[in-house]
Amino acid sequence: MFLGYSFGAHIYRPTGRRYLGASPSKKSLQRLKDKVSEMLTRSHVGKWKDVGAKLNSRLAGWAAYFSPGTHSVTDKAIEAHVYDRVRHFLARRHKMPPQRVGPFTVAAVFGELGVVRLRPCRRGGVLS
Repeated sequence: MFLGYSFGAHIYRPTGRRYLGASPSKKSLQRLKDKVSEMLTRSHVGKWKDVGAKLNSRLAGWAAYFSPGTHSVTDKAIEAHVYDRVRHFLARRHKMPPQRVGPFTVAAVFGELGVVRLRPCRRGGVLS
């Protein structure tokens, strides 16, 4: 591990071919998940617009730093964690049962609510 990256053997999933590459380390991934969880706690009583802007800034910075290397697996893990935390955060605010998705579907969270997806950020997409 060096500067948050893990170096070593990777597998290209479509062909099963092995190659040497770099990807974000497990420790870096866990650190980002912890920071996202910390941002989306009950103690943050600001408007969603402000909380969402801070969240997007954190995600965009992480995506920019880890743009070189292999990251599709980590991107999926982060997006799943972000969706889960945002859904629980907003369900608490709207006094809904935490198990219920309600209006907070994946399309709504990453669309209408404006949470940044990592894969388009890495391809030079426009950040919200």
